[in-house]
Amino acid sequence: MTLLETALTRDAGIRIPIIGGPMYPCSNPELVAAVSDAGGLGVLQPVSLTFVHGYDFRDGIRHIRSLTPSPVGMNALIEGTNRSYRRRMEGWIDTALEEGVRFFVTSLGKPRWVVDRVHGAGGRVYHDVTERKWALKAAESGVDGLIAVNRRAGGHPGPLTPEALLEELADLGLPVVCAGGVGRAEEFVDALRMGYAGVQMGTRFIATPECSASDAYKAAILDAGAQDIVWSDRVTGVPVALINTPYVQAMGTEAGPLARRLLRGRRTKHWMRSLYALRSLWTLRRSSYSMGGHREYWQAGRSVDGIKKVEPVAEIIARFGNRALGDAGTTPRPHDD
Repeated sequence: MTLLETALTRDAGIRIPIIGGPMYPCSNPELVAAVSDAGGLGVLQPVSLTFVHGYDFRDGIRHIRSLTPSPVGMNALIEGTNRSYRRRMEGWIDTALEEGVRFFVTSLGKPRWVVDRVHGAGGRVYHDVTERKWALKAAESGVDGLIAVNRRAGGHPGPLTPEALLEELADLGLPVVCAGGVGRAEEFVDALRMGYAGVQMGTRFIATPECSASDAYKAAILDAGAQDIVWSDRVTGVPVALINTPYVQAMGTEAGPLARRLLRGRRTKHWMRSLYALRSLWTLRRSSYSMGGHREYWQAGRSVDGIKKVEPVAEIIARFGNRALGDAGTTPRPHDD
């Protein structure tokens, strides 16, 4: 048995335990398909597929499937802002199951209803978590695995290092995938040696020709180091990891006092989250595809440290897989942040 044979590869039916993290707005169909075709698991993000890239949802899945015969997954953000969103997500999941998708990554909320639907079709569900308390809720819901989002991640990072988060989750008896801080092949090997069942990568796959994000965004990832990543709650109302551009510096990284109070209020927090969600759809879509580099919110994680060039998805995944086969006896290095 090699480092590449894990619970994730068995559950997802893939060769290399790498998930292409679902990203709004950067998960274009060609990127999703390329990750799967190279032996990992590309995961489609339904709002990106429909709102950003303009596909009817079913047609978008069929387009991805036309680009690769390999399995693909779907992201289901299940804590919707209203009932109509919940109904839409239910429809998307049912459609994905009808089109042969059998691996789902759920985010936010309690995923029991997704688990019941997906297990009924013979599929698997892994749930995003940042702390043990959320992992316990996911385990109670019957998920098949956990995506452990650490403090090095892009998107919405968690508070813990990869090592500390795995320690919190290791006794739950579920496969755990490392999400955050993996941009180099040696970091992939470190995560597997540490006990993770695989990794989820987002930032690394933005800097590829298959990703349709702007060249300015990709260049910013190549130029940035880990110290250039800051957390801002001005985009979605909760911390988002961004490259610290002059525009981010000018805008600041903290929501105003009124917004913070409304986000904490029992009666107002859901309304405020809905407002932020709608605003972020436009902000992040515009910034990710614009060439105006001085006025941009560019999402990225601390894995930017190891990303030095734009290169094809297949080359990245092949290099990571070969390194895992060659370094099976290495000892993982601890992260210092």
